[in-house]
Amino acid sequence: MPTRNLYFSHGTRSEKWLYEDLMIEQLRVFGQEVYYLPREIVARDNILGEAEISKFEAAYSIEMYVDNVSGFEGDNDIIGKFGLEVRDDVTLVVSKRRFDILVDQKTNVLNIDRPKEGDAIYMPVFKKMFQIQFVEDEDPFYQIADIPLYKLRCTTFEYNQEEIN
Repeated sequence: MPTRNLYFSHGTRSEKWLYEDLMIEQLRVFGQEVYYLPREIVARDNILGEAEISKFEAAYSIEMYVDNVSGFEGDNDIIGKFGLEVRDDVTLVVSKRRFDILVDQKTNVLNIDRPKEGDAIYMPVFKKMFQIQFVEDEDPFYQIADIPLYKLRCTTFEYNQEEIN
């Protein structure tokens, strides 16, 4: 009959911090320095509930790990009626604690508790901008009774008259 490890209690605060510290160290070693750009909605379409006009006025540096090891996912490059479309998708991993530290800085104007859908991420290594489509907050699923990461599923940013400063 299988038994749990006797040396770990699977849920004490110190074990959670150790696990999270190891994850943060891994993200810093293998990750990329990216810029998180929070979206500010200027005007909203009340019928469809979408942002008609939005702007990006701040950029915050943070490390994220590119989860796709074999390159960009998605539909890749498509040649259509209107020219070349680049449809690259990427999954990025960011630590919850590092994101909270980014939000808690006194020099920024962020007042959110997690990355939001619609925000942008600029990756200087690839010279590409991505838009967050979905924030997965339950993967890896409750290891040591906690979830220390966010997985951001992003697609190539399509410029739609946003103001970017």
